[in-house]
Amino acid sequence: MSKLRLTGSTSGFTELTAPAVAGSNTLTLPTGNGTAGQFLQTNGSGALSFASAGKILQVVSTTKTDTFTTTTILNTSSGGAQITGLTATITPTSASSKILVIANVSGNGTTNVSQVLMRLYRDSTIIGTPANVSNRPGVTGRIYFNDPNATNVVSIMHLDSPATTSAITYSIYAGPDVAGTIYINRTQNDSDQANSARTPSVITVMEVAA
Repeated sequence: MSKLRLTGSTSGFTELTAPAVAGSNTLTLPTGNGTAGQFLQTNGSGALSFASAGKILQVVSTTKTDTFTTTTILNTSSGGAQITGLTATITPTSASSKILVIANVSGNGTTNVSQVLMRLYRDSTIIGTPANVSNRPGVTGRIYFNDPNATNVVSIMHLDSPATTSAITYSIYAGPDVAGTIYINRTQNDSDQANSARTPSVITVMEVAA
């Protein structure tokens, strides 16, 4: 069994030992020292490099407690309206980072509306939705409702790869599926009683190290 022993200048040693049955392998060390907390990784062909373990680098969260109303339909030709006060702006520290977007949105609508449709945006770009198909719009989330005195909640989650170190803003656009009115953070009746309780909406974005 072959060993490579590096002896300390005053005492002790560090020893590398090949496995008993070894293939013909060559490992090439990286040129630098890396940074604190990094580890060695291989490309599968023997080239070693330093890498950082995946971790959350920063978190930005916005809670919307007031209400929002719109009649702008969201379908294949209309994009609904941006929910005011429900945005989160983050500046990635690295272009290789990913951004995890998590949102909980509550809402209701008038009786002629069957659902609140929503799309997630990165700045002016729609993300996290399937493509439109015929008259079926691609959406990130939807709220169904059948009680004018209750709000329903939808959860949205998307892992984005913005590939930038510039500030980016995530927002949610919403609209009814047909002509009518939708309400965010309130019931249809919004009467002054306990069964018309209002609920908040939240959007949270987290930078995840690659």
